[in-house]
Amino acid sequence: SMVQIDESLLRRRAEHNDMCLSTLKEVSLHQQNLEGINRALTRLCPELEILYLQHNLIAKIENLRRLKDLDYLNLALNNISKIENLDRNEKLRKLDLTVNFIDVDGLLSVESLRVNLNLEELYLLGNPCAEFEGYRLFVVGTLPQLKRLDGQVITATERIRAAQELADIRARLVVAAKEKVRSRGGDPALVDAPPLPRPPLG
Repeated sequence: SMVQIDESLLRRRAEHNDMCLSTLKEVSLHQQNLEGINRALTRLCPELEILYLQHNLIAKIENLRRLKDLDYLNLALNNISKIENLDRNEKLRKLDLTVNFIDVDGLLSVESLRVNLNLEELYLLGNPCAEFEGYRLFVVGTLPQLKRLDGQVITATERIRAAQELADIRARLVVAAKEKVRSRGGDPALVDAPPLPRPPLG
């Protein structure tokens, strides 16, 4: 049965902090049959630095914007297909998305992490996108702030190669992503579509 994050669930997981949620720094909500991340979590626990949400049924990264101090987010073993909505988590240093459903079209969403300047470690192994030829160089070239990818230290040689090959790899990735979306019956024109132009100021 579907479980929602609520106050009683959080209090049960906050025993180490005298049940106090407002100052809670770390919470483990793994294997709770959670189908989503609702706003209760960040409303009740705004000071979280470490959030364990692995082994649930979460399909979307959302409702984490308030967590200004979030350092480590573990979403391994969920149903996520896209990386999104982490742009406000400026202190995010480690993101674990091992074994989710991020495919080649979802791999492009790694670009949303460019703004996370403190991100040092990213885990994407066990996602379909990790099978894409050039996967590692694409991520390394896209996120120069990373120090490790899938637990492996990023070398200077890899960085140079990634910089040289990024444009070509990305072009191949877009083609593969459009194919994948088309095969699912989606609209390939939406893959890598430029953002809508903003109206001119004044």
